[in-house]
Amino acid sequence: MRTKIQTAFKSRINAIGLPILALCWVGFFWGTTWIASKEGVRQMPGLQLAATRQFIAGFLYLCFFILKKTPWPKGKQWNTIIILSFLNFLLSNGLSTWGVKYISSGLGSIIAAMVPLWILLIKTFSGERITRMAVYGILICFGGVCFIFSEHLPDFLQPDFRFGIFISVTSTITWSFGALYTKKKAASFNPYFSVGLQMFISSICIYAIMGVTGTSIPISEIPTNSWWSIVYLVVFGSILTFAAFVYALQKLPTELSSLYAYMNPIVAILLGAFIFNEPLSMEIVFGGSITLIGLYIINYAMHKKKGNTIQIPKQ
Repeated sequence: MRTKIQTAFKSRINAIGLPILALCWVGFFWGTTWIASKEGVRQMPGLQLAATRQFIAGFLYLCFFILKKTPWPKGKQWNTIIILSFLNFLLSNGLSTWGVKYISSGLGSIIAAMVPLWILLIKTFSGERITRMAVYGILICFGGVCFIFSEHLPDFLQPDFRFGIFISVTSTITWSFGALYTKKKAASFNPYFSVGLQMFISSICIYAIMGVTGTSIPISEIPTNSWWSIVYLVVFGSILTFAAFVYALQKLPTELSSLYAYMNPIVAILLGAFIFNEPLSMEIVFGGSITLIGLYIINYAMHKKKGNTIQIPKQ
């Protein structure tokens, strides 16, 4: 009898405890990738960092599925993969990585969390009606953003800061279109193999752009710290944490599994203040908290209406 109770207890722990641990892992380590990106772009171009990370991670994904003899995509499946590689990796991940060269990692992570707001606005402009709760979420989110940027008004006089904000916001908008496209064109093709192909295709495109514009630096000149950042981003950002994310997504309710997205900015802000001495002001703490509450309300409203929760971009 005692053995049966212990077995049932262990099964219960595995059923609830492990997915929660996986979710905490995702929330923490995807938050740390903002710090790794910030360190990486200190001494190398942001797009080159993104391309190198995507190339290595994509290559590893492809090797895994080729060794498993997984069938390659066919016909129109390639259309979806190419479009998502452009929206989610070339533009979203590429621009967000480039953005933290000019703004703090904490501010970049807060901007990245605003995807539910853009998706709601895109749906509204396309004629879809929104709920009253979603409107409340928009107002709360807008108030939080205004509070955050009240501290940064003088910084907007600096061209680099304005550019960093612009490309960071653009990266979240492109991810929003990618998220909506994914839901519209849900393919039967292996999603993990698809992600590997998207990263690999995106990296080749970014390398081509840098080759034409001459904005990259020779591999031999990439400093050790940047290489360590790339290794960290590949291992913890693109492989281990992604696996934990998929596991949590499969085992937990959608509204719970999406909470990782609101943990990421908290981790990025705290580590940014600790490691890079980024300002941890009342505007950032209070405004960031309000913004995340508003975004959660928007996400919850969309989930309650459609049964779908929008995933936040992964750095």
